[in-house]
Amino acid sequence: MSARATTRRRHLGATMRKLRARAGMTLEEAGQLVGVSKATISRYETTEGPVKWLVIDALCREYGAKDAERGAIVALAKNSKQQGWWSSFADHIPETMNLMLTLEDEAVREDHFSCVYVPGLLQTRRYTTALQQANEMRRSPEDIERLVDIRMRRQEILDRPNAPHLWAILDESVLRRVMGSTAIMREQLDHLLTSSGSGNVTLQVLPFSRGAHCAALGSFVILGGTEPSLDVVYVDLHVGSVFMEKDEELERYRLAFEYLRAQALDIEASRELIDRAKEDLKDAKDEH
Repeated sequence: MSARATTRRRHLGATMRKLRARAGMTLEEAGQLVGVSKATISRYETTEGPVKWLVIDALCREYGAKDAERGAIVALAKNSKQQGWWSSFADHIPETMNLMLTLEDEAVREDHFSCVYVPGLLQTRRYTTALQQANEMRRSPEDIERLVDIRMRRQEILDRPNAPHLWAILDESVLRRVMGSTAIMREQLDHLLTSSGSGNVTLQVLPFSRGAHCAALGSFVILGGTEPSLDVVYVDLHVGSVFMEKDEELERYRLAFEYLRAQALDIEASRELIDRAKEDLKDAKDEH
């Protein structure tokens, strides 16, 4: 099975499990309602194996899914074998990144909170290269170049006619942490200012003066689908990354993002702080 199909099936399976749990049905009860076996329902909720979209559609109806929600899930099932642009890179990226790219490719909005690095969709090429070179996992120049190419290609979603809306909240430390060199960082901050002027990017900064906050332990992304029930949270942890999609998890991170959005500077004040951080680097000694 292709990387694209694997990641789409993982998302589809998790969504079907979630809908059945929400409806309070057992595997056997669900199967009886649509005329398939308990084993088939179980297989549809795993990460592998073919699915019939008509069965998915019938299950969605029995689970009480709304029309828009059902349409999005059926579309996911119909296109489960379609490969994404990153399929040629599948051998060089982890499965979690495969899933991230799949979800991002279909998202209508992305809400980012970053407390360490600039979000990938807003990174310059030189910033990304410096970030990869600083990774504790030593990579060859060829591997680094390949990973940077993937990141740059990923950013093309922001130029699509139906581009998702990116709302990014950056902790001030993201602006102050020099990545690679002061020249690279100034270029990156310039890029943030340019990006914040586009129609589908909203950028806010959470200044140091706000003190402790609800997301101080890590960065996260809420990947939004056509229906809120299809949202998925991606959490970047020091030991790896995880995806969360239970209703209580989604609500927790939505609430956290709303809190951070209220605590952060407004758009214009955020631009002023980014510009000030850039000016502070002007006279800094650059040894790179």
